[in-house]
Amino acid sequence: MEEHFLPKPISSNINLEWKALKVFYIADVGRQLIGKATDHRHRRMSHTSDFRLTKPPADRFKEIEVLIISAQDLKNVKHVTKMRTYAVVYVEKDHVAKTHVDDHGGVNPTWNEVVKVRFNEGLPENDVLAALNVDIYAHGHVREKPVGSARVLLCDVLKGGDASEPLDNPIQCLTVQVWRPSGRPHGLLNLWVPPTGRFLIRRESLSFSVKETKEEVAAAEEVVAEGGKREVG
Repeated sequence: MEEHFLPKPISSNINLEWKALKVFYIADVGRQLIGKATDHRHRRMSHTSDFRLTKPPADRFKEIEVLIISAQDLKNVKHVTKMRTYAVVYVEKDHVAKTHVDDHGGVNPTWNEVVKVRFNEGLPENDVLAALNVDIYAHGHVREKPVGSARVLLCDVLKGGDASEPLDNPIQCLTVQVWRPSGRPHGLLNLWVPPTGRFLIRRESLSFSVKETKEEVAAAEEVVAEGGKREVG
């Protein structure tokens, strides 16, 4: 007797087709979800790169040179040992410069040291709040004791010009009042701020020689001895 392969019932074929459609549907949904996740990740990466490219530029700074010469008749804040002082110079407290510690002068210290002071380039130099500050401290093993402070407006000392031109950059020695933390005046500070913000640049070498520096410091000290009123070209 021959066996005949009869077609399966219609209901069985429908079930197979329905299962196949479900598999294809699930696979298509999975592909769509993966595609959306990939697009979202690419968009986040592009936003991050755009942010990095458009971040604000770093602050730019201006630098000036200041000669801290000496001080006289300061308050003696050390009653047991001899007072050893140094000066902290700044326009903005985030950027300070320090002199060395004077070990011998006591209440009449001498530093004769050039320090470089940085401040934000956007700070208006004609602003009454824009000033060169000099804080004097007595060095100690336990803590630093404040001796006094002096202040010079930038608009009073910085005049611009060419640092290589002697007429634009004369020696200007200033003698300013030192104020105690209590607000009382006590002592004087002698300093020199070039009008261009830089000491005189020699055309032949574009730098100071040791001899030239010593001669100019000596000239500055002569001006201080005369009361700081004379300008030396």
